[in-house]
Amino acid sequence: MSESTGRRAPAERAAAERIPVRRVAALAARALLVGGGIAMVVVGVLGALDAHLAVNPPYALGWGLAAIAVHDALLVPALAVIGLVLTRLIPAPYRAVMQAALIVSGSVALVSLPLWRGYGRKPDNPSVDPLAYERNLVIVLGVVWVIAAVVMLRRRLLVRRRAGAGDAAG
Repeated sequence: MSESTGRRAPAERAAAERIPVRRVAALAARALLVGGGIAMVVVGVLGALDAHLAVNPPYALGWGLAAIAVHDALLVPALAVIGLVLTRLIPAPYRAVMQAALIVSGSVALVSLPLWRGYGRKPDNPSVDPLAYERNLVIVLGVVWVIAAVVMLRRRLLVRRRAGAGDAAG
């Protein structure tokens, strides 16, 4: 800054007004993702309208509206309460790991819901859903939580090691 005028030199001003490259890249990535999402929604709606005999648009619309209502009335408040409890009970170094494990567990359970609930299973055709999906879900969730526990244990050991190194240096 120029001391005599109290204003920035033109080169300093231009550097300060420049948008960081990382921010531009993040905005471009966000725009691409939003554009891709909108394109997929349009393709889905057009496909549903084109195959109206197979899809039954009024039923699909009702199901979609019910899903939105359940999401807003039950899922979001429940997750907010879980987040509040995690914030109060889980120490900061482990909170992100716990959140990630909960998100992965919920996603896996939700995506595999029709399989482990047995929707579409026919007793006269055992090849429709031939696997033990309930057992497999428990195995996958077990692996997720073992990995989370290992990551949290590793973080605990690193914190102790750093604390020990700080004591030795002091």
